[in-house]
Formats: sequence, C-alpha cells, structure tokens
Amino acid sequence: MPKPYPIELRTRVVEHVGEGHSHRSTAVHFRVSIKFVNDMVKLKRETGQLAAKTNPGRLGRGKLAPYKDWIGKRVCEKPDITLAQLCLELKQQFGLQVNRWPVSLVLHGLGLSHKKRHFLARNNSVVMSGKSVISGAKTV
Repeated sequence: MPKPYPIELRTRVVEHVGEGHSHRSTAVHFRVSIKFVNDMVKLKRETGQLAAKTNPGRLGRGKLAPYKDWIGKRVCEKPDITLAQLCLELKQQFGLQVNRWPVSLVLHGLGLSHKKRHFLARNNSVVMSGKSVISGAKTV
C-alpha cells in the first residue's frame, strides 16, 4: 500500500480550496487528483482533522500464527525438511490443511530460508554430484 500524502500538503490543499479556488484548479495546482481534493475537504469538514488513517498492514493473524514457534523448532530439528513435509506434519499433528506458500511465508518471517542453491567454487565453477562444470566455458 502506498504511503499517504504528508499532512502539510493536505493542509495546503484544504486552505487553497478555502481561499475560494475550485477543486479542479486546486488539483491542477498541487498536481493531485480531484478525488484527493474532494476527500480532504470532506475529511476536514466531517472530522476537523486531516490525519491519514492508520494502516495496520499484515496483522499476522493467519491460521499459521499459533504454529510459528513449532514450525521454527521443526526446521531447526530437521534442516533438510521440505515444505511439503512440513505441510503434511501440520496436517497430521494439528489437523491443519495448508499449502506450501503460507508455510514459506512463515519461514521467511522467522528469518529461515528454504532455498536450495548450487554453490560456486572460487574458480567460478558449479559443483554438481562430484563433477565440476566450468561456467562460461564452451564444450566441443
């Protein structure tokens, strides 16, 4: 969600309309939409303030929120566990039907990564199952 306009701009827009300018000319003058001008004038008239509404963002009240600690402990106990296996264990132990994506988001929120990568050696070659494949080299 984008950030709200600063309170100074909101105040100047309402004052400009209060000086007798139209909403359309105020929008052009401050390079904002006419709807924004209308909303600010209406907000000032109804509440007497121009503060933006608070944005709670993600509240973390999903169905996996109570199980975050368990998921973190389980991944620490068995680091090579897959997301599918975690989903299966959640279903078996807690009766919770979830997909891999929410579990991945929980792991990301805990600072844990489940990304598997090929590690590059110093000579910029990829090591795969005991064989060394030099990247960028052409084979004949």
